[in-house]
Amino acid sequence: MEYIPLLLLGVFICAIGVCNLRGNLATIHWYHRRNVRPEDVPSYGKAMGAGTLIIGGALIVTAVLLLWLETESCFYLTAAGLAVGLAVMLWGQLKYNHGIF
Repeated sequence: MEYIPLLLLGVFICAIGVCNLRGNLATIHWYHRRNVRPEDVPSYGKAMGAGTLIIGGALIVTAVLLLWLETESCFYLTAAGLAVGLAVMLWGQLKYNHGIF
């Protein structure tokens, strides 16, 4: 039962990622998307949504594994998912926004 909040957080983050993938960029702060050209908005949303989905998916998989295995080494999966997801988001930010801010 102690890993249920981690699972719920992963589901919430995945829901935000799906919204971003579909083109709703309201969850991304305005200064992170102010330099994105209108023709790049769908691609930017897909990049940011994919990164968010990777992070959320890693949290969900970690929570499920912790429910079965109950070993703290499963958090390495969360760290790896967080690193990959942030790298994808940073790539999208640099490519479509032409900078981090």
